[in-house]
Amino acid sequence: MGAVDRRSGRDPEFEAFVAGAAGRLLHVAVLLTAEPAAGSAGAGAAGAAAAGAPAARRLLAGALARTYAHWERLRGDDPYDHTRQELCAAYARTARRLGPGTGVLARLSPPERLVLVMRIYEGVAEEVTAAQLGLAPERVEAICNRAVAAMRATPGRETAA
Repeated sequence: MGAVDRRSGRDPEFEAFVAGAAGRLLHVAVLLTAEPAAGSAGAGAAGAAAAGAPAARRLLAGALARTYAHWERLRGDDPYDHTRQELCAAYARTARRLGPGTGVLARLSPPERLVLVMRIYEGVAEEVTAAQLGLAPERVEAICNRAVAAMRATPGRETAA
């Protein structure tokens, strides 16, 4: 670990973490807020999503600020997990004020989005998801199953006969 220049308020390790993780964390935030991701898939998709997702950017900025505030205490812990947990907690507190959104997960309720993103997109274990959300593992499983079923039942999608 290098010395931290407290006068500038910059921590090179934190800056490196943000540079490496911000794109994926922003995508998590965009999925949670159900804001439409502008642009197409590819290298510039994270930047395009940032331009069109103000609520997601605000959630991520707050989560990163809280992670930075605890940075010294996180030594040895995974800062990505901590930041994702901060992001999800902030979303859970503000989801009702954000509105339904129009993105890919807009048809899901906030708890369904939260569980689906953590379990399916982020690959967080059911027990860990349950602990972080303060739910029973069986409840997390039920919410996840309901969210997956809702996503599979795409309106206008025809099934093969």
